[in-house]
Amino acid sequence: MNIEEIREYCLGIPGVTEGFPFDETTLVFKVMNKMFALTGLDGDPPFVNLKCDPERAIELRSQYKDIMAGWHMNKQQWNSVYFTGGIPASLIRELFDHSYELVVEGLKKTDREALESGDYL
Repeated sequence: MNIEEIREYCLGIPGVTEGFPFDETTLVFKVMNKMFALTGLDGDPPFVNLKCDPERAIELRSQYKDIMAGWHMNKQQWNSVYFTGGIPASLIRELFDHSYELVVEGLKKTDREALESGDYL
């Protein structure tokens, strides 16, 4: 995936916004103001940090050399997924969705309800 594909995919998910809260090269995707994905615009190779269930994170890291403990993130709950061609695109999309779903599960009930009803703008 490249940055435009990442943006297109993430912004197609309900309630997702993008921004640069840290610096001008780290693009962050949030749902209801909570991060679920972030990527550097100048990464070589390009990668994205995604939230992940801790047990699944360990499993994925053992299966794919392009999935590592989250760079500059909580190593138990975040993975860095590198785009070097070693991970199927379908799995990458699934990992974006998994990250989003974990964050949504942790939202306050009122925020989850607003998201479900489409009343989040």
